[in-house]
Amino acid sequence: MKAVQTTIKKLYRNSRISQKLFLAFSLMIAIPAIIISFLFIRTQEAQLYKDAMAEGSSHVSRLEGQLRSRLTMLENASSTALTQKGFVDFIHSDMQADGLQLVKFRQNQYEQMHNIIQSYDLVSQLSFYVDNPGLHEIWPEIYRYDRFWPQDYWMTLREENGAAFRLFSLQEGEHTLSYYRLVRLQGKQNERPTIMEIRARHSAIFSDLLEERDGSFFSVVMDGSQPSRSVYNAAHASALVADGQLDDILTRVHSRLDVLQHDEPVQITSGDQTYYALYRYIAPLNAYIVDITSHQELMKGPRNWYFLVVAITLCVLLMMMVMISYMTRRIFRRLEMVLASMRKVRQGQLDAKIHTGLSDNDPGDEIDYVAVSYNSMLDEIQRLMTQVVDKQLIAKNAQLHSLHSQINSHFLYNALESIRMRAEVERQPAIAGALVSLGSLLRYSMQWRGDTVSLGDELSNIHSYIRFINFMEGTSFELRADLLPEVLRYPIPKMCMQPVVENAVHHAAPPGGSVAIEMNVSVENSFMLLIEIRDNGTGIDPLTLSRLQEEMADESDRPIVASRNGLGLANVHKRLQLHYGKGSGLSIESVQGAYTSVTIRLPWEQVNLGGW
Repeated sequence: MKAVQTTIKKLYRNSRISQKLFLAFSLMIAIPAIIISFLFIRTQEAQLYKDAMAEGSSHVSRLEGQLRSRLTMLENASSTALTQKGFVDFIHSDMQADGLQLVKFRQNQYEQMHNIIQSYDLVSQLSFYVDNPGLHEIWPEIYRYDRFWPQDYWMTLREENGAAFRLFSLQEGEHTLSYYRLVRLQGKQNERPTIMEIRARHSAIFSDLLEERDGSFFSVVMDGSQPSRSVYNAAHASALVADGQLDDILTRVHSRLDVLQHDEPVQITSGDQTYYALYRYIAPLNAYIVDITSHQELMKGPRNWYFLVVAITLCVLLMMMVMISYMTRRIFRRLEMVLASMRKVRQGQLDAKIHTGLSDNDPGDEIDYVAVSYNSMLDEIQRLMTQVVDKQLIAKNAQLHSLHSQINSHFLYNALESIRMRAEVERQPAIAGALVSLGSLLRYSMQWRGDTVSLGDELSNIHSYIRFINFMEGTSFELRADLLPEVLRYPIPKMCMQPVVENAVHHAAPPGGSVAIEMNVSVENSFMLLIEIRDNGTGIDPLTLSRLQEEMADESDRPIVASRNGLGLANVHKRLQLHYGKGSGLSIESVQGAYTSVTIRLPWEQVNLGGW
């Protein structure tokens, strides 16, 4: 038995991937065909239940939003009515004292209040109940407080912040929703506060919300404390079917409602039927919006055609088997292209890329991803090889330049020293100082012992350069660099700052003028050293600045080419990136007529430079 298992494993391991896939999908055809016929109806029922619950939850949320909006309209009507201060003041005054004032009140304040209420379609009646012995009850909007029931309801309103909704009005409220609000307290000890009541008929509030609709749910608005007091559409199909059981269904549903747990459907059983209910609690109204449906109503879907679905499933599976056979041949033909390219690369052909036929925005499938990644790997190898060659060329050129500069260097130094001594003898200190600066420049540029020097050595060389230029050109360039001693010892690439200063000297000064050059050093994010060289000269014109920034933003691996003025700013930028990576280099900012700022970014490896 073990030998048979070993043989099968070996055959399977040595088979082609296309054969393994064909075998796997062939076995998968029979299993779904058998299982799907037994599980389809259960799956269909579960899906119907899930869709119905989602639909019901959405409908309940929509009803909640619409009902809250209508309650807000009643609150707005109350607030608008209370803006009529003249009306409110008059009904609290002695209305029997002056008949002329009563007539004016009828023509003005009362008419305005009446028009305001009529502008709200939902409002059927507005009433004020006032504890005022001098009140005239000659209009249906104004009553003495004795007509209000219950008499102590104002205390309940006071506990509820002065306003409350009731699904069923306190007086003749079988089909009316009311909003009650305390208006004012008269100030006398025995008087009760005025209550304003805004009434809205259930037909105006709920008729379009609870109307017959396409779907399985029956919508009900239940009072939060009395399940027997509910508002629903008695003509709804579900209400007609339930008939005598409707009260029992509503009572059982109400007992399961929870203000804090309204996300899950409630399930109850009444008679031989199971019912589901989705609900939302409306806090201002102390009521629930509930959607109720029966299990039988939900599951009356298309059960009789699942055999057809099983047959269609089998046909689709057979078609899949044919398509798999075709697709595997195409897929593995593309894999053969990858393998062929790998063999060529192994023989040294680094340009043996794989042609995918994809556009720039087309990602392709997994095999295309492998091919694109493989091509990118070849490009990266070629780029790295180019960088290595460039670095080697730079090193060789620097060494040749150093050797060439050292030819007859002692002769040049001796000649300059002789001239300097002659200038001092003839009392020409300016010429002697210029010769000292020139000698320092030559000595610094000719001695090339390594790729880096200390920042202090580079700065001393720049000071010598500035002094020599001031002597030669008769200018007064000024270099300010107040740096810490720890910074001056930091190693930087040789001659990386010199071209920046030369650029400021040659291009920043206006005709016949000079500039001040300031140098600052800082650390960014604890791992990048920033050397800013800033001048207050004429700046760079926008076109030239844009060209320089585009050239420095170019990330191609083109070889460094010396410009007519030696290694320019862009070439210094490329040299720094070759040595230290893409995060290093130069950045330029300039405003014409104001300043030019060049920042050198170098990797920071020190950990303690005096806390700056």
